[in-house]
Amino acid sequence: MNTTISLVLPNFNGKNLLESYLPFTFQALNKAACEYEVIIVDDASHDDSVHFLRQEYPEITIIQNPKNQGFSYSCNQGIIAAKHDLILLLNSDVKLTPDYLEKLIPYFQDSTTFGVMGKILDKSGIKIEVAAKIPRFNGFKLKSDKQVHPKSPSSTKIPTTFLSGANCLLDRKKLLELEGFDEIYSPFYSEDLDLSIRAWKLGWKCYYEHEATCIHLGSHTTKTYFQKSKIKEIYFRNRMLFHAIHIDRRDLKGWKLYLLFLEVIPKVLLGQFWILKSYAAFLNHTQQIKKSRKKIRHLMMKNKGRKSIADVTTNIHQLLLNKELIVL
Repeated sequence: MNTTISLVLPNFNGKNLLESYLPFTFQALNKAACEYEVIIVDDASHDDSVHFLRQEYPEITIIQNPKNQGFSYSCNQGIIAAKHDLILLLNSDVKLTPDYLEKLIPYFQDSTTFGVMGKILDKSGIKIEVAAKIPRFNGFKLKSDKQVHPKSPSSTKIPTTFLSGANCLLDRKKLLELEGFDEIYSPFYSEDLDLSIRAWKLGWKCYYEHEATCIHLGSHTTKTYFQKSKIKEIYFRNRMLFHAIHIDRRDLKGWKLYLLFLEVIPKVLLGQFWILKSYAAFLNHTQQIKKSRKKIRHLMMKNKGRKSIADVTTNIHQLLLNKELIVL
């Protein structure tokens, strides 16, 4: 299959990570035997990442954000600049195996493929950190905490609820039609779930390939520069934003009551006052939520797709029928 790849890698103070892992990335790109370009978006680093890249990798295209804007914004700058058929989104703390891309590229022979990712191992290189995510509902909430992978190497395709922004290969044209990541989720978390659900809603598919492997150091930048309390606050705010954007209109009022009386108030009564910050930040995004809902509704009408997140869940479970899987 003749194809071309644009690697888009956001970086913030990751000079040591780039030094360690970029050689493995180039190895995988070269082994894929296709034309490629490498775009690194530096999110206002204050280490010597940019100097290192210019000295050691002059062939790399570097985009420098004038101020720190977060993961979604940085990725979108690279996506806009990319020229090739497929976009490989990669974190600076991910180590690819040599045949990683070779395993993923064939999925794009199917025109309905939006993207595919391989399995993510933790830093030990032994334990599976991320496999195929399977959706379920808990009340009004969409959960993707169940993970599966095939029992043995197989040619059957395994769908996944979402593609990790740390290591996925995406169809550039489809990605541009979705206008990349929704920056409402900045600085991090849930943007890759949102992107994948939007793709599923348009009738495109997201897959997991168990034979493609990478190793993840594990949220290195987030854990280094943000306190645990702030990370938790952002995570829960973004989960609220995700549901506010994707819940069907008929269920929206019920979800808002569920959120307040079964999520926020119980946590406050237990002394978990940080949830009030998440909830207040969520309420401050009312206009952006309306804009995001309108955008996906317009795209669904344009593509003659009217899938709800319940429909997406049903679709994924149907695609998994009769497949021999191991549940993690």
